[in-house]
Amino acid sequence: MKKVGIMSMQRIFNYGSFLQAYGLKKMLESIDNDIKVTFVDYKPGEVLLKTDSKSKGIIRVIKKLTEYNSIDNTLKNKMKFFYHKKRYSKRYFPLLGISKDKNYDTNLDLLIIGSDEVFNCVQSNTNVGYSLDLFGKNSKSKTLISYAGSFGNTTIDKINKYNLKQEIFENFSRFDHISVRDNNSKKIIESLGIGSPKVHVDPVLAYDFMEKEPLIPKETIYKSPYLIVYGYSGRLNKLENNIIKEFARKKNLKILCFGGVQDCCDEFIDCTPFELLAYFRDSSFIITDTFHGTIFSLINKKNFITLIRKSTGLNYGNEEKLTFLLNTFNLIGRGIYDLSEISLEKSFLETINYDQVYEILEQKRNDTYTYLKTVLK
Repeated sequence: MKKVGIMSMQRIFNYGSFLQAYGLKKMLESIDNDIKVTFVDYKPGEVLLKTDSKSKGIIRVIKKLTEYNSIDNTLKNKMKFFYHKKRYSKRYFPLLGISKDKNYDTNLDLLIIGSDEVFNCVQSNTNVGYSLDLFGKNSKSKTLISYAGSFGNTTIDKINKYNLKQEIFENFSRFDHISVRDNNSKKIIESLGIGSPKVHVDPVLAYDFMEKEPLIPKETIYKSPYLIVYGYSGRLNKLENNIIKEFARKKNLKILCFGGVQDCCDEFIDCTPFELLAYFRDSSFIITDTFHGTIFSLINKKNFITLIRKSTGLNYGNEEKLTFLLNTFNLIGRGIYDLSEISLEKSFLETINYDQVYEILEQKRNDTYTYLKTVLK
């Protein structure tokens, strides 16, 4: 039996991180039943974007707790979010086959790095940093590849600024196959002089969750009509929250929040990743500012808008990956930089040509399976 490892962001307490890891594992197992798929951990590296020269991980935790506490919502919703985070690893890690103890074994037949922002090396998260493991430096596997890896909001300018180009080039030169998921990442690889990588969609798009996954409930879970707001806690500003609340009241829709609590939230829902996809399926409208929130909307053929955030200073932005994702499916009009400049009413009434979207998606899925079948040989 061949040993295949996936090195990704599988330990991040985030629905998107879980589902992309789960989806890639399921696709690999469906292609070859003579493989054993495990998840491999990386060791965090130096943090290049420093908020403070003396900052440690505890500073990040305190900052997060302060942000959560400042949200103008009920104690009940805040506590539901707190327990969602507290119980996350115990509830969902076993579904991926990972335990509390980390696995650093790369003595494998094949190591796959990705998906998710595995190459986002110029950022401030102390749980990741500039991890050389994520660039395959310490791999002992017979074959080393990436699948739909992303540099996130790391750009070639940032790589040059921190003098990383030569080291990243040397590490990528060891890969047998390179696959990324967005144009920014593709341009970085090409500018390194390695060649042109394959571009594939995120596993949540590539694996047909809504048709193939038996853990997704078939029945409607929430009986009242509702609007989903999907984003990290507190990332929506006061104006955005007020616009969403006014729109929801006008349409007589409950505002359900997942993944994080917002000021506008009527109810925070603590559910499994598979129940989350059912909630998206049965929603009336979706507002998100995340990459995977956009994907959850697409695979459920829902009407949605995506708030795009620019990178400013040390603040995290999602512009690079979200604009490419929306452009891929000819949906750039669903990307909004300023919620006050558009009509939610108009977006709510406009329909999306999902026949066209799925025609593109089917080709992307075929590309994924072709690539995975090739590397598994």
